[in-house]
Amino acid sequence: MDLTAYVILGYLLFFIAVGIYISRGNKSSSDWAIGGGTLGVGMLAAGIAGTRIGGAGTYGVAGDVITEGIGHLWYGVNSFAALFMVGLFFAIPYRKLRLTSVGEVFDRRFGSSRCQSLTSLCVQAEYLVVNIIEPYVIATIVSGVTGWPFGLCIIIGAVVIVLFTVTGGLKGTAITNIVHCTVIIFGLFAVGYIAMQNLGGWESVVAQSEIRLTEAGKDIPSWWSFTGIGWATIIALFISATIHTPAASIYANYASSAAKQEYLIPGFFLAGVIAALMPMVAGFIGILTMVSYGSESGLSGYLNIAQLAMDTGPLLGGIALAAVLAAVISSGAPILLASATMLVSDWIPGSKDLSSEKKLRLYKLVTVIYGSTAAFCAWYFNFGSVLQFLLLGFAMVVPPAIAVTYVFYWKKTTEKAAFWGMLIGFISGLLMWLLNNWYSGAENADVGGFAQTWYELCQYLGEWRDPSFLTLLLPVFTIPIFTLMFPAKDSAADIEISATFYKDLGRIQRNLDWV
Repeated sequence: MDLTAYVILGYLLFFIAVGIYISRGNKSSSDWAIGGGTLGVGMLAAGIAGTRIGGAGTYGVAGDVITEGIGHLWYGVNSFAALFMVGLFFAIPYRKLRLTSVGEVFDRRFGSSRCQSLTSLCVQAEYLVVNIIEPYVIATIVSGVTGWPFGLCIIIGAVVIVLFTVTGGLKGTAITNIVHCTVIIFGLFAVGYIAMQNLGGWESVVAQSEIRLTEAGKDIPSWWSFTGIGWATIIALFISATIHTPAASIYANYASSAAKQEYLIPGFFLAGVIAALMPMVAGFIGILTMVSYGSESGLSGYLNIAQLAMDTGPLLGGIALAAVLAAVISSGAPILLASATMLVSDWIPGSKDLSSEKKLRLYKLVTVIYGSTAAFCAWYFNFGSVLQFLLLGFAMVVPPAIAVTYVFYWKKTTEKAAFWGMLIGFISGLLMWLLNNWYSGAENADVGGFAQTWYELCQYLGEWRDPSFLTLLLPVFTIPIFTLMFPAKDSAADIEISATFYKDLGRIQRNLDWV
């Protein structure tokens, strides 16, 4: 192994040691799941930002820029909008309710286990994708640098993420993310700057890009346009990457982790700024990678990103790739943590009555099982675009995000409306994705029957057939329709539950004088 490989492996071992050290402070389930409610603005912002700049915000954006163009830099804009929106309209209610999973909103409001479980199912559709992507990206980098078998590197990635999550807890990810976010942005930018100079400067990069894009049969103006991926794709990207965020359960954990309520809005705002920078830097790396090696997609394209970093020099390249791995871990760890807390809180009967020690042991056991299962999926399944794979998961979380919004901001919302709105949106989006993948290929053009009909529909709709449109629009309209058609006939107990819920929630419109 060369110096680059030693830097990467040393970085991974260092942060495992940090997690083990921090584990001494995780003596209760609250310490582990919400950091004991002790985080300041800096740690809060870094921890939250880390959830958005993992495999998708780095390799995912860079990979899609390589193959499709700079229009995927919209992911940075969407990341800022997503986190700022949660900070303004959801973080304080989550903190007031002291949630460890978003699904608990429906338990607290309606006493509804079915809404809570369905919310968890929708969110887990995203989190499973994230938990698969992160060891995949780690394996891609480690295998590319060391030459070790991809399967072995998947195991390494899984062990690092699971061990760091089990030992460090939420506070561990927040502390280490302060280092990660700084190193990632400045380290990758330094790699990009040196690589750009090696290519002869920016003007030379643009000139060489035309040659590469022509060789690959790409449309040059579209590739270099922020709208070249099409407005339908841009809108779908906004829906998937932004609108879903209030229901991403990890933000309920972070909202409860702040030492003071006043830290939440500035913390989420700063997190949005940090999260927006990373895709921009990653897109810059993607441009340089395409110019250097061509417009390859899938695993080959991701290996080329690692090669670009190594070509800048073994030390700087090693630091940059180690920083990307750290970003992946610091995204994967809190997502895996949130997955475990959701499974325990939303799926295991009687979990609310467990002692803190028993709940902590259960959290950690579920973390190990979940992380190991995701790693197997990362090894078994081969997928082309990390970002597109993640956006599918994002789209599945949009229905509960809409339902939570209605519950917070429209007191008339009924349990039946919330449940059916989420269910219809989730099933419709999933069905649309399956049909698109089964029947959108050219081989269905002349086969007749339903396959040909769907193929022709796909050709007509283009990117407007993205599942995110259904997962947004159906709940938006079905929840108020169901609420008005089937108004709640509340008993005295139901009225009391509702009154207690909104009393605990308090005034959820915030004073924005700090902006």
